[in-house]
Amino acid sequence: MWIPTEHEKYGVVLASFRGTVQHGLPLEIGDTVQILEKCEGWFRGFILKNPNVKGIFPSSYIHLKNAHVKNKGQFETVIPVEDSVITEMTSTLRDWGAMWKQLYVKNEGDLFHRLWHVMNEILDLRRQVLVGHLTHDRMRDVKQHITARLDWGNEQLGLDLVPRQEFSMVDPDEISVTELYRLMEHRHRKKETPAPASTHHLFVHVKSLMSANLGEELEVFFHIYDGRENRPLSERFFVKLNKSGLPKSPEKTERQCTLFVDLGSSDLRKDVYIVVHIIRIGRMGAGEKKNLCSVQYRRPFGCAVISIADLLTADSKDDHLLKVYACNTESEWYQIHENIIKKANSRYNLSGSNTGLSVALQLLHGDIEQLRREYMVLFTRGVSITRKLGFSDVIMPGEMRNDLYITLEKGEFEKGGKSVARNVEITVYVLDIDGQILKSHVAAGSGEPGGDEYHSLVLYHNNSPRWSEQIKLPIPVDMFRGSHVRFEFRHCSTKDKGEKKLFGYSFVPLMQEDGRTLPDGTHELIIHKCEENTSLAECSRYLKQPFSKANLPSNNQTLKGTKESFWITSFLCSTKLTQNGDMLDLLKWRAHPERINDSLSKLKEIDGSEIVKFLQDTLDTLFGILDESSQRYGLKVFDSLVHIINLLQDSKFQHFKPVMDTYIESHFAGALSYRDLIKVLKWYVDRIVDAEHQDHIQQVLKSSEYIFKYIIQSRRLFSLATGGQNEEEFRVCIHELFMSIRFFLSQENKSTSPVAQTQAVFLRTFPAVYSELLKIFTVREVAGFVRETLGSLPTAVHADCLETVKLQCIAKTVESQLYINPESRCILLPVVLRVLQAHMQEQRDLVMCARILTSMLSLIIKEENGTAEPVVSEEVELIVESLLGVLLRTILEISNRPQPAGPTMRLQFQDVTGEFVACLLALLRQMSDRHYQQLLQAFSSKDNLRDFLLQIFTVFRILIRPEMFPKDWTVMRLVTNNVIITTVLYLSDALRKNFLNDKFDYKVWDSYFYLSVIFINQPCLQLESFSPSKRKKILEKYGDMRVMMGCEIFSMWQNLGEHKLNFIPAMIGPFLEVTLVPQPDLRNVMIPIFHDMMDWEQRRSGNFKQVEAKLIDKLDSLMSEGKGDETYRELFNSILLKKIERETWRESGISLIATVTRLMERLLDYRDCMKLGEVDGKKIGCTVSLLNFYKTELNKEEMYIRYIHKLYDLHFKAQNYTEASYTLLLYDELLEWSDRPLREFLNYPMQSEWQRKEYLHLTIVQNFDRGKCWENGIILCRELADQYESYYDYRNLSKMRMMEASLYDKIMDQQRLEPEFFRVGFYGKKFPFFLRNKEFVCRGHDYERLEAFQQRMLNEFPHAIAMQHVNQPDQTIYQADAQYLQIYAVTPIPESQDVLQRDGVPDNIKSFYKFNHIWRFRYDRPFHKGTKDKENEFKSLWVERTTLTLVQSLPGISRWFEVEKRELVEVSPLENAIEVIENKNLQLRTLITQCQSRQMQNINPLTMCLNGVIDAAVNGGLARYQEAFFVKDYIMNHPEDGEKIGRLRELMFEQAHILEYGLAVHEKFVPQDMRPLHKKLVDQFHLMKSSLGIQEFPAYVRASPVHFTNGSPRTCRNSVPNIISPDGGRGVARRSFPSYPAVNRYSSSSLSSQASNEVSNITGQSESSDEVFNMQPSPSTSSLSSNHSASPNVTSSAPSSARGSPQMAEKHKHSRENACLSPRERPVSAIFPNPLDPAQRAAPHQIGDTTLPRSDPNLSAPDKVRPTPSSWSLDSVKVGAPSFSDSLGKLLCPPVPPRPPYSGSSAKNMRSQSPVSASRSPQKTTVPPFTPSPTECQSTSLVSSSPVLSGSYSSGISSLSRCSVSEASGTELPAGDHPPHPLPPPGTLPNSVSSSSDEPIRRENKTPPPYSVYERNNPRRPVPLPHSLSIPPQVDPPALPPKPHQLRTGSMKLEGTSDPRVPRPRPLPRKVSQL
Repeated sequence: MWIPTEHEKYGVVLASFRGTVQHGLPLEIGDTVQILEKCEGWFRGFILKNPNVKGIFPSSYIHLKNAHVKNKGQFETVIPVEDSVITEMTSTLRDWGAMWKQLYVKNEGDLFHRLWHVMNEILDLRRQVLVGHLTHDRMRDVKQHITARLDWGNEQLGLDLVPRQEFSMVDPDEISVTELYRLMEHRHRKKETPAPASTHHLFVHVKSLMSANLGEELEVFFHIYDGRENRPLSERFFVKLNKSGLPKSPEKTERQCTLFVDLGSSDLRKDVYIVVHIIRIGRMGAGEKKNLCSVQYRRPFGCAVISIADLLTADSKDDHLLKVYACNTESEWYQIHENIIKKANSRYNLSGSNTGLSVALQLLHGDIEQLRREYMVLFTRGVSITRKLGFSDVIMPGEMRNDLYITLEKGEFEKGGKSVARNVEITVYVLDIDGQILKSHVAAGSGEPGGDEYHSLVLYHNNSPRWSEQIKLPIPVDMFRGSHVRFEFRHCSTKDKGEKKLFGYSFVPLMQEDGRTLPDGTHELIIHKCEENTSLAECSRYLKQPFSKANLPSNNQTLKGTKESFWITSFLCSTKLTQNGDMLDLLKWRAHPERINDSLSKLKEIDGSEIVKFLQDTLDTLFGILDESSQRYGLKVFDSLVHIINLLQDSKFQHFKPVMDTYIESHFAGALSYRDLIKVLKWYVDRIVDAEHQDHIQQVLKSSEYIFKYIIQSRRLFSLATGGQNEEEFRVCIHELFMSIRFFLSQENKSTSPVAQTQAVFLRTFPAVYSELLKIFTVREVAGFVRETLGSLPTAVHADCLETVKLQCIAKTVESQLYINPESRCILLPVVLRVLQAHMQEQRDLVMCARILTSMLSLIIKEENGTAEPVVSEEVELIVESLLGVLLRTILEISNRPQPAGPTMRLQFQDVTGEFVACLLALLRQMSDRHYQQLLQAFSSKDNLRDFLLQIFTVFRILIRPEMFPKDWTVMRLVTNNVIITTVLYLSDALRKNFLNDKFDYKVWDSYFYLSVIFINQPCLQLESFSPSKRKKILEKYGDMRVMMGCEIFSMWQNLGEHKLNFIPAMIGPFLEVTLVPQPDLRNVMIPIFHDMMDWEQRRSGNFKQVEAKLIDKLDSLMSEGKGDETYRELFNSILLKKIERETWRESGISLIATVTRLMERLLDYRDCMKLGEVDGKKIGCTVSLLNFYKTELNKEEMYIRYIHKLYDLHFKAQNYTEASYTLLLYDELLEWSDRPLREFLNYPMQSEWQRKEYLHLTIVQNFDRGKCWENGIILCRELADQYESYYDYRNLSKMRMMEASLYDKIMDQQRLEPEFFRVGFYGKKFPFFLRNKEFVCRGHDYERLEAFQQRMLNEFPHAIAMQHVNQPDQTIYQADAQYLQIYAVTPIPESQDVLQRDGVPDNIKSFYKFNHIWRFRYDRPFHKGTKDKENEFKSLWVERTTLTLVQSLPGISRWFEVEKRELVEVSPLENAIEVIENKNLQLRTLITQCQSRQMQNINPLTMCLNGVIDAAVNGGLARYQEAFFVKDYIMNHPEDGEKIGRLRELMFEQAHILEYGLAVHEKFVPQDMRPLHKKLVDQFHLMKSSLGIQEFPAYVRASPVHFTNGSPRTCRNSVPNIISPDGGRGVARRSFPSYPAVNRYSSSSLSSQASNEVSNITGQSESSDEVFNMQPSPSTSSLSSNHSASPNVTSSAPSSARGSPQMAEKHKHSRENACLSPRERPVSAIFPNPLDPAQRAAPHQIGDTTLPRSDPNLSAPDKVRPTPSSWSLDSVKVGAPSFSDSLGKLLCPPVPPRPPYSGSSAKNMRSQSPVSASRSPQKTTVPPFTPSPTECQSTSLVSSSPVLSGSYSSGISSLSRCSVSEASGTELPAGDHPPHPLPPPGTLPNSVSSSSDEPIRRENKTPPPYSVYERNNPRRPVPLPHSLSIPPQVDPPALPPKPHQLRTGSMKLEGTSDPRVPRPRPLPRKVSQL
């Protein structure tokens, strides 16, 4: 049976448990579990990190731990009872673990490894803590170490700052907000700027001396030297080196390492140096022979210097190699370091090029105890301490030191009968009172132990040697008296076996008779002569003699006159001995009572360090004198006491204050002193007002703290001794003293007066007195003293400084022990509040005010859990009443102030803001319901309440600002938010009660809503962005505050009623921002508000346009910031649709919701795409989709223009310069050539509309130039030139003409690459919305073939699956939860045929028209219908032709556009044959023309083409067509194909005729080595003629000899009707296709399976016209060629099976199809030039003569639709202004034709441009004529029509073929429009022709139409461009155009009639019109 557990609540998993049993809970080792129930060895519970999943697990797998249970029962929470540091460590390491792995993924290797080390270190420390064997101090150190590591890691990983007290995390609920702020700030400051250490230490480790000429032992001395004052700062550190230059005792590290301690900050200067002197021990001369002398001397070797400042910047881990210098003359050895510092190069030189001293030097900072903890290894291993000379900056009590430093300065010696100077050595001994040598008390320095004696340097032959050697004599204090130092002088002979001969001595006693020590300074000692054998053991003999020349008696001239002297400098550093006689006199006052007065007076002159040495003795002396002679010496003793007390205020001696405190508590015995002290103190206070000089009085008041300590202690001692006698007298004295104090404080004075300054001095020290008074008086009494004293200060204070001091006094009062007591608080609080309020209202001393408030409010929380709850409540009430309003105003004031410039000032400014904020939060958190009620009732009027609410809402908004607290202060932010939401809930009631209905106040409500919105949106509440553990903690502690606030917003909104209208549309944006927060509950609460808004707006204005507009505007900006998601879109849609179901305005509501939802889809797609790194098609496509949506559906002009520029930037970045130009044209279109001023927008400055349009034009031209789209650039150049001309700006006009000319040159001179086009289908739900289940045609990059394009698409969509067939997918693919890509190449169908059909137009020009402004693309798939004839496959070979029509022409604003229409037709075998032969004929013609006009570099292309055709024909190619279509069976079975059979026959004869002519031309140009091949071709041609049965050409061919413009063949137009017309030929069949590189173009043939062997070696080697490649192979497995004209970059996705198995039964059967076949694999190329529309398959509609030309059903001139005025324009485009897009489709003959003449008939123009006279040809001419209308001629635009200006040429043969007629094209015009004459030439073709039954047809499209340079409207139009910007090509063909001779009347008729059916003549395009 399962029993709830009592004690087993919490445990850790010891071993992993799989949970395979029923209800088993899988566990991982280390998981923590909470246990709910137990049953026979099993527990039931859950893992703490996933509390939702509960299960059972074995109890043996769990290690139980003690835990504290909160809320016992169903919702109990378990808190482990363990050290809080351990708990924090565990949770932090878990969080770090996940982030640590992410660092590896993000490749942040450095931090990854550092964090790994820190985590291991923390785990190791955690183990130490858990074991529990650490001492208390060690535990503290470990915890400090752990928390430091945790904080470091949190900072590195961007986690939150953890507030701590004593290493433990703080619960924000358990301390006041002010205390929390203080902790956070302390930790933040600590992290930012660690307090600079005042004490520094230098660590020195001697490694070795490197030198070439060693061989003797060395002594190395280090000391720190002050270069400014030229004196040593420290004693010396001494290291002995062996003969190799290494330390002599390597095992004893303290002999080679030292710490120069107690360096002050002032010592870290540039002119403070580490000086190293090196002495060698050995022979006198460095070069002497070894055996010459056995005696060794200390001789100079070298010196090294390094500045301490260098160590501050150097890497402490590096060793330093110090250069060693030697002095040039030995006599200057004493100052070699000074010379090196001064760089006196002449006095020293390098002691050897290789000599260097290797030393490790490191500066350490902080207290020595701190260093012992941090550098434990250093101290345990051993390091000697080298002290400073003298005391450190701070003298610590208890510091024991008694060091005498003697420096051997110099000597003056006589020659002593020698011819040369002596070599003098000094030996130093210390002897005690008995004359015994003190052992080990002579030290050369730290490092080495002291010796019995010291031998000085020996300077060679020098009678005036200067040593400057410092020695240290650490003599114990008790041995000082009677001791002396003896110096023995010896001459070191270099001859007499190196003996040292004594010749004199000096001595100096260490203490004088009166107990004073040897004074510091230089002493000139007498040298007493003696002999070598003189015994100095009996020191009593010489001690009687004088030792110093300074204290010689005047009569002793003998010694005074001697020249020999010896100088030493002594310096005593002792905490026990003094050199000061005055000090000794005072301490021995009883011996000389008469000197007391004098000694007390001299006390002030004694050095402070001497006084503190004898502090206790001095104080005993003073109080002894006071007790014995108070009347006589009372004032003097008091003054002396004041001097000593103030001496301890000095920072150098401040650490002696505890010594004085200890003295007062333990040693002070003056029980009667209090009377004298009170009396003297009162005497001084009473004289303050009248005294002229206040300095001494101020000194007295400064010491009042300790004076009171002595008074109180004295009184206590007296009470103890007497049993409390004279108590009343004492109280009266104190009261009188305070009366005197209050009197002097009440004096009003100017701030500069001495009395005011004295008042300030007293106020500074007064708070320190409270604790002393409390020892005798009650709390209330002391509080009364304080209140009265502070209250006595004048209210109208003139002294600002006094006000500041008064505030400081109050601050100390509030922080004192007195104020902590609730009893005293009741008395003091009103005083404190009154002062605070006054200061805060005047905005003075805010830092101090914040400090006081912080202290006050910190105390309140401490009492909350105690007994004094009512007291606390009263205090809160008082504070709220006095300070809440002024506190709010203060925060507002300081937040709105500009922040000061200086960093320290700014820091202070931020501190004070933060502190006031913490105070406000602490106060609000303490307020209960009663406090809020009292607060709100206290307002006398509604206006006051309104002002208060506005204030507090504004302050709350300030608190929510991100910059309010540092980024990692999440704890503080959450507390802030908790307080805010609690307060807002209280205040919302007041808002409802006081400001609704008639009393409605918009401003307050608006402020409330604004606050609520930014509250919800603040980053620290977005729990989704936090780690699970952090989220869980926040939810447990505070819940989701966003939802609470959301519910409150909704509730308040519902209360508004009709006042809601005031917030529509203003609050739509903010509320939308709230709903975008990814919190489902919040969204469910807030989204219905939009329904409410729509409803109220509908009631007010009958629609909700405002709501829609605002929603759309805000959505864009919010979603681009990363807010919102797909879930939100669905929720928004579903909630609002459900809400409006029953509304009357349901339809319009659904429309709005749909629009907004669609916008969200696009915005989300856009955002997702923009997250990607590189610019790719997805980004561009998404931007285009969004741009079009803003334009067409939302009509949002500004957003539209913004996205134009975003798209432009994307294109520019991707180097799509052509697309970038088209994109920028969209903006250019919206501007006019006017002087209207435009505002600053995006990156455009404020300028006129003309200037901006000019700038745009120039930018666009530049980009067209870079994109090699020069024709478009020329049109814009012309437009700009016209503008310059109209303004007479000839300078710019000239530049523009030159630019235009340069563009023409580029067209002719530079090569352009011909792009490939690919059809891409995106299927499946996983694609972004703008791509999903749509097909596009994409313009490939330069040199990009199908395989590369397919790979690029798969890279862009890495999860997509490439479909391996070309069939349209079914619904399962459409609805699949995946991505499918279907890609194959398509062939462009150029719209502009005229230029392409002209002979003599260079290929450079034609290439533009083949590949630009393409609307339609084609893809062919061959298949067999019916039974397949194995002998002749042509009989059943059909072609399925798919024509794709785009929404916009390519190129445009994108590299790809969506397919709008898809047409499928089947081409019969006969039609297929006709197309193939037509194409080959055209190819032959072109090559012949090029050859004749010398355009071809060589004749190879023509040779190959002729060879291919003739060879195929001979081998049966054409014969197969004859067999298939000319037999009786076929003619009988297909009577309707009679005309087509005739056409095929004509083409075959025509081909033969062209071949004959071509061979003639070939013969003329063929080189000699190709003659045999030519002869073979001629022979084969005759065979071909005979195989076709041609003996001679038919009559109609002969009657009209072939005429080419340049001598090329062209059949008679009468006999073979022209199939080409400007508006297209025979349907799609007349479209041509692009040219391709000549890799295997010319080797292909439509009629042979292999090319001739003779030309195989020259295949594809030469360039020729692009038209060469248009001959298409007919798919065949027999003799038809499988070599294709298309190069590999053109890809037909025809299935391979279609070629390999053409006999497949069904045309849609593609079991073996491949999606992306290369052209080589295709049986029928994807580039068939002549697609057929269904109309072509219909019965011909005959009009008049059957030989008349027939209109192209797919390439008709579009109907001229009159546009409606645009609904908007960015800069108010004027009505009637010409629009760029309207001129889209005008037919252009040359790329940019010459300007048309202004007069002349159309017929003239037509004739002048037509190569064949009009009288001979009833067909349409190939060139449109100029229009007769002068206005038309002046048109600067191109007529709006389908974009026939595209990049390809006609694929038919001009004037040799007959066209089929579609049903639509045969419709006649209504009667009266034109007489029944033959149809006119196309030059007169109108823009639109319609029959009486047909309206003008316009293709609808949802997205903006093509944006093309040619899409400009006619300037004669009276209305501006409609929003669609242009009229795309029509779907159905229009009626036939009028006849030529009707043109003039038609035109005139058009001018005068409004009948839309009457056509308008199409003018010749001239230039781009205005946007």
